[in-house]
Amino acid sequence: DGAPLLRVAVDGGGCSGFQYSFSLDSAPGVKPNDRVFERDGARVVVDDVSLTFLKGATVDYVEEMIKSSFAISDNPNAESGCGCGSSFVAK
Repeated sequence: DGAPLLRVAVDGGGCSGFQYSFSLDSAPGVKPNDRVFERDGARVVVDDVSLTFLKGATVDYVEEMIKSSFAISDNPNAESGCGCGSSFVAK
């Protein structure tokens, strides 16, 4: 299947210590330490390290008047977030 996958990762940085990153990937780009989740035809890939920070969180697509983007919500592993919406402090 040639459909792209959404890669969600957690990287060090941002104004709160960690930040979410989103990119498109292809099936050949999936590595052995990646986990692939599928729901309603959408596939999301997460690496092992990022999964520890994302377990139990919700990946959503948010449409606003000035922009549309992917976002992480209800992350039980985040103690607090930043106003930018892409940075957080881990518990």
